[in-house]
Amino acid sequence: MQISIMLEGQSGLTWDVWQKVVAQADAWGVTGLYTSDHFTSPHPPNRNALEMIVAAAYAATFTKRVNLGPMVSPISFRDPVMLTRQAIMLNELSGGRMVLGVGAGWMEREHRMFGYTLGNVTTRMARFAEGVEVIHLLVHTPGPVNFRGQFFNLNQAELKPRTRTMRILVGGNGVQKTLGLAARYADVWNGVHISPATFRELSHVLDRYATTAGRDPQAIKRTHSTPLFFGDTPAELEKRLDYVRTWRDEFRAMPVMDLISAMKSGSGIAGSRAEVIEQIRAYADAGVEELVLQWFDPQDVEGLESFAQDILPRVL
Repeated sequence: MQISIMLEGQSGLTWDVWQKVVAQADAWGVTGLYTSDHFTSPHPPNRNALEMIVAAAYAATFTKRVNLGPMVSPISFRDPVMLTRQAIMLNELSGGRMVLGVGAGWMEREHRMFGYTLGNVTTRMARFAEGVEVIHLLVHTPGPVNFRGQFFNLNQAELKPRTRTMRILVGGNGVQKTLGLAARYADVWNGVHISPATFRELSHVLDRYATTAGRDPQAIKRTHSTPLFFGDTPAELEKRLDYVRTWRDEFRAMPVMDLISAMKSGSGIAGSRAEVIEQIRAYADAGVEELVLQWFDPQDVEGLESFAQDILPRVL
């Protein structure tokens, strides 16, 4: 199983930290270095937030090996045409290492703050379905394409240059909609915050959908995103969980080991180094081909280095 890191860009990521991480990413041995794509957090306070496209362009320039891209970009505020154009250029710049991850959008707070229409679930999924189809057409059609939809339109549209194949990742766990879109259009499916058992079940569903769509199920890479919190002492764990305590009122005074249990119950990977190694291996056993570990404290570069030195060699 491959292991990647995803930094939560809206939780305090700054240029100086991103530059440090990018400078070390190739040497760490991770497969990918991804960022979230949000303006802000779903709850106050607002923190520094590095813009995804600009951050990916920097990573494309100053790394040689790791994959890069958003995990994932919301179609609710990212126009799929412009996003695809930017992603294709990043794929060219990086030598084919761009992975364009897209999702429907979910965070009400950022949409309300910046005037984007999120809509109800039906609207979100209809817009997402159109957006993914538009992206697929622009990436995989060898010539001009047309599309007429409720949200997006193409008229003899073509994006160039396009000398390298770019991968499209569809993120989400929805059985009726998201997995169907992944089966038809995705090169990569990314499950989000689910247990190994649930991942295995959804992967089987994806197999069936892909076969029905006339695709080889093995052509769709299976990946999973989940938070990572590790430490061998209460003090080390507390440092990693500091940001989590802002998520809910009940988390603020919760004893550290109870908070670790809460993270595990949400399908996060949490605990001592030995415990997280065991949890990571469980995802490999469930058929995860690439595990994307969410790092919620970008300022804790020391923690990332410790992960790369102490844990990564034992799970690759």
